[in-house]
Amino acid sequence: MGRFYHFKHDCKLYSKDQASQLKQEFWTSFGQYIAPHLSSEGLKINWINYKTGIKHLFFKMHADKRQVSIAIELTHPDEEIRELVFEQFTEFKKLFEEQLQEKWEWELDSYDEYGKKISRIYKVLPDVSIFKKEDWPTLISFLKPRIIALDEFWSNAQYSFEVFK
Repeated sequence: MGRFYHFKHDCKLYSKDQASQLKQEFWTSFGQYIAPHLSSEGLKINWINYKTGIKHLFFKMHADKRQVSIAIELTHPDEEIRELVFEQFTEFKKLFEEQLQEKWEWELDSYDEYGKKISRIYKVLPDVSIFKKEDWPTLISFLKPRIIALDEFWSNAQYSFEVFK
């Protein structure tokens, strides 16, 4: 028998397939909503699978039953290199905060969902659920301006990271 999830806010049970389908539907909707927006360099871009051009450096958006988040994740397996990349980001912290018009959390030592050590710079909006369609406008309103601002920041800062390609 399949796994079922009960979500506190929603009082509905979803099978694993239904939960997966709802997530896919949200990300498809978000992708369609943001697709007309060009990158800061005027190019068509896949916002959901944003390519930084730097190996082990990702811009990730995540939504689940409790929250939505956007993050810069540094996943280089060599801890010293990962720390150097993180330090390079700290050199841009003032520009980053000006571009995004808010403060984010900065964690040199964090862990991904698989227990792998990573570094993260992120922002979270709690108390929203990808499984509640009425929350989707809030999730989109959280993610869209931040991924666009992150792209604008990256268009200015990326050249300082080329040594890590």
